[in-house]
Amino acid sequence: MGPGTAQADVGDAGAPLRIALLTYRGHPWVGGQGIYVRHLARELSALGHSVEVFSGPPYPHLDDGIKLTELPSLDLYRMPDPFRVPKLAEFRSPIDVLEYAITATASFAEPLTFSLRAFEALRSRLDDFDLVHDNQCLGYGIDWLRRSGMPILGTIHHPITVDRRLEIAHAPTRGKRLALRRFYAFTRMQNRVARRLDRIVTVSASSFDDIVTDLRVGPGRLHIVTVGVDPDQFRPLTDVAPVPGRLMTTASADVAMKGLAYLLEALAKLRTENPTLHLVVIGRPKDDSAASRLIEGLGLTGSVEFVSGVPDERIVELYNEAELAVVPSLYEGFSLPAIEAMSCGVPLVATTGGALPEVTGADGETCLQVPPGDSEALAARIGWAFAQPDLRETVGAAGRARVQANYSWAATARLTVEQYRALLADAPVRPRRTVGMRRLTRQIKPWPKRPVSPHPTGTQTKSGRQSEEHMASQPESSPFDTGSDSFAGR
Repeated sequence: MGPGTAQADVGDAGAPLRIALLTYRGHPWVGGQGIYVRHLARELSALGHSVEVFSGPPYPHLDDGIKLTELPSLDLYRMPDPFRVPKLAEFRSPIDVLEYAITATASFAEPLTFSLRAFEALRSRLDDFDLVHDNQCLGYGIDWLRRSGMPILGTIHHPITVDRRLEIAHAPTRGKRLALRRFYAFTRMQNRVARRLDRIVTVSASSFDDIVTDLRVGPGRLHIVTVGVDPDQFRPLTDVAPVPGRLMTTASADVAMKGLAYLLEALAKLRTENPTLHLVVIGRPKDDSAASRLIEGLGLTGSVEFVSGVPDERIVELYNEAELAVVPSLYEGFSLPAIEAMSCGVPLVATTGGALPEVTGADGETCLQVPPGDSEALAARIGWAFAQPDLRETVGAAGRARVQANYSWAATARLTVEQYRALLADAPVRPRRTVGMRRLTRQIKPWPKRPVSPHPTGTQTKSGRQSEEHMASQPESSPFDTGSDSFAGR
């Protein structure tokens, strides 16, 4: 099943399925996991299947009729107080203690601890579901459900090892590189669990190849099902006029992989000749972050606007207000912002990083392409595009036609059901049994091996926050809750 064909119109025949759909965080706007889960659950339900979503915080917005089972955590990355020290009363279980212990070593705990909570929630309900669909958690608890006899389908939008590699490569200091290696230590667990699953879906041929290479998953267990967009919602608005000189992007402000720095450099270069150019970023910058410092250093203060926490309706308006949309990423496993912009009929300038070429189509026909990590090429292409008065009627219209022909959430759901049925037909028969948590937890080796004190840096502020030394050891933002409307592959 190749790119451009994975969204063919297929039907679904067979008995309704009972599906437990898992996502370790489901923010409705930030990160994209909640977007994937919401639309997939809605379309699966429309096909007649029963879907129950299990999510850690932040929880997704689901459509009417979709059951949500919340699996609370300590939520140590929540804004506006990330990396906080939780109160003693917040610890409700040994899993909470494990979550804090791992986070206190500057590592990302949520995939492991959510998977353990999901295992606890589901191990007494094995007969309530026909299968579990895991959305890129890949924690040990997911494998324990498999060993308990539950068929598991995994979605991997792209291997997080790619994020790890790119973030470390772009880290400015040795200390930052060490902090990132510690943060991304959970990828070892995800690699192990991925290799144990019987069937995995991914969203592009690029991600397929990266999963085979990085995670060493056998290609016979890996299948492509692209994600989608609603072309009736993301559409050209005849009553909204483009704002002269406006660029728009959806980018994680402090995640190197999203390439915002290169777009800012390109904008600064272009503004020397055309000072009306300005940028709207769907995302949320941190105070005194690398992006904020770069904006100030390039003299772009007042020319870059960040917008966050807005509903889809406003995002559609923002696309239509832009003369050009830009995806400057170094790598994408798919890119929902790309097809959203294209669906709105906005001319798109995108890099050739990762899956972007297969998603966006041919250069000069459905999009305009540049190499990733090249601000000079990006500036030249954007400058050329602004000089083409008919670009909306040519490239913009062709981009929308490509999205309408290839990408929809309804087709995503139908093809996912095909994978469910193949999983149930081919997966080894395992007797359903309740596996004891105590015996299984002996396998957990929390990473990294380092003594943990109640306050890992030895100090704590009067407000209860951990000290600046500990905060400085953390990555500037998590790539899994990035303050943008971007996907895990979006």
